[in-house]
Amino acid sequence: MPLCVFPKCFLPQLCEQRSMSVEQLLDVLAGVDLDGVEFYWPFLPQDSDGRTDKKALHRYRELAERQGRRIPMLCYSPDFTKLDRADRQREVSSQTKAIDAAAELGATYCRVLSGQARPGVAREQGIWWVVECIQQAIEHAARRGIVLVMENHYKDGYWQYPEFAMPMGIYLEILDRIEPSAHFGVNFDPSNAVIAGEDPLVFLQAVKDRVRTLHASERYLKGGTLADLRAMERDPHKGYAQILEHGAPGRGFIDYEGIFAILREIGFDGWISIEDGSDPKTGLADIAESAAFLRGMMNRYDIA
Repeated sequence: MPLCVFPKCFLPQLCEQRSMSVEQLLDVLAGVDLDGVEFYWPFLPQDSDGRTDKKALHRYRELAERQGRRIPMLCYSPDFTKLDRADRQREVSSQTKAIDAAAELGATYCRVLSGQARPGVAREQGIWWVVECIQQAIEHAARRGIVLVMENHYKDGYWQYPEFAMPMGIYLEILDRIEPSAHFGVNFDPSNAVIAGEDPLVFLQAVKDRVRTLHASERYLKGGTLADLRAMERDPHKGYAQILEHGAPGRGFIDYEGIFAILREIGFDGWISIEDGSDPKTGLADIAESAAFLRGMMNRYDIA
């Protein structure tokens, strides 16, 4: 089972400040015990139409390969709950561009989401919109040899509203309505299940037959409760609520023993991606600590 990292702690420098290049990111991570680095769409070079620079993508791939690593997954956040159908189709088009970029990077996986839980979007209507859009994206993914993985997500950092499919019931209903495909599966994130008010082990049991990748994460609520978080969500704002914090996996309350027991049961052989804490000052040390923790779990459960 290969191990990579989604470099959450470096996203401000990569996506907003532009003070760190992708090449620098790969160099910074070179000394950590990893098999790959998961990429995030906003830090890729792209034009105003969302087309990526193929030469740059090939350069990143070659640099990773020289380090003996891969770029296994591109993390993308489509918004398939927009009210206008033309807008939803534009989101499908954007997802296909991300799939193309993933293929150029040599990735196997590209993340897909449902979209934002906008006021006025009824459950049934939203589910059908999401299913329709994801089915179209799967067709393109199959042509490019990419597997779309839908994450049980909380909220993209650039969104106003939380994820439409954050509740387990909605997420599972969307999965059930999408035709089985070798090019579609689940990216499971245990801490997102906690934030949704669900038991991560119950959630994983429900999707275990379709899990292709895992985001190894921890979340913390600083000075508040899940009820406080739900209240904050009713007043939309860009990004996460201030009481919600990412942490290094292995330090918190996620039952990774239980998770790895289920992964062993199903013969999981996909990628595990570290989703580290959010502090760039300690980020590299946090990633190294998390890698050591997860390698230990992989060895203990004989799924390394």
